[in-house]
Amino acid sequence: MRQQIIVSGVGGQGAVTLTRWLGEAAMALGVPVLTSETHGMAQRGGTVISMVKVGGYHGPLVPWGAADVGLFLREDNLAVHGGYLKAAGVAVVNTPNPGPYLGIDALGIALGLGLKPVTANLVLLGYAAGQGVLFCGAEVLGEVIRTHTPARFVEDSLKAFGAGMAAAREGGG
Repeated sequence: MRQQIIVSGVGGQGAVTLTRWLGEAAMALGVPVLTSETHGMAQRGGTVISMVKVGGYHGPLVPWGAADVGLFLREDNLAVHGGYLKAAGVAVVNTPNPGPYLGIDALGIALGLGLKPVTANLVLLGYAAGQGVLFCGAEVLGEVIRTHTPARFVEDSLKAFGAGMAAAREGGG
């Protein structure tokens, strides 16, 4: 099992948290994993990109044009970091707009459920898991979320993750 994933967003959206959880999921499966993060001006709303390499890789950075999957927490991040995807790579994008990607209005779903905007990242992760584009299934990710989320946020986090999976099952986004 080998997969290279990028997570692209802006500061405060949880890109680093998603990266950590993907790494925890790989470790739970007993698969070697490397992660890296670029924060830049993240605390001022700047772009954040994180990388996850699952399998037997030697370096943590995903080369340009080599990612298998991209999780884009904002549609405009696709223009910034979409080049990391290889030709057959899959872009999973938080957007209400249709396009040549797996798109889901993760923010709209999160807000519609009465959740905080930051939980849109979990809607997107659940959608990606439900689409079967990640190295792991929803069960292991759900357990990672349950285990590594502060107790006061677990219910909302699992609710958002489940909403993304439901959207994938229903063929919507």
